[in-house]
Amino acid sequence: MKTFESLFEELSSKAQSRQEGSLTVAELDKGTHFIGKKIVEEAGETWIAAEYEGADRTAEEMSQLIYHLQVMMIDRGITLEDIYKNL
Repeated sequence: MKTFESLFEELSSKAQSRQEGSLTVAELDKGTHFIGKKIVEEAGETWIAAEYEGADRTAEEMSQLIYHLQVMMIDRGITLEDIYKNL
């Protein structure tokens, strides 16, 4: 099972190695604006799922939101420690 930390490590590794065929690398290449739009999209889908689609679907949308948030962290050079000190 992945954790927040292990996902960040995996995505950071893909970004650094420029892993061929990686959707993470492709998203990073599209830039901050694209990543931001994905975050907004997934946040909306999380809300809709919570209102109308049940816990399993909400958890799925939340996991996608976390993924895109972490891609933005990598794009902007934000570390886990940066996040944790603000929790």
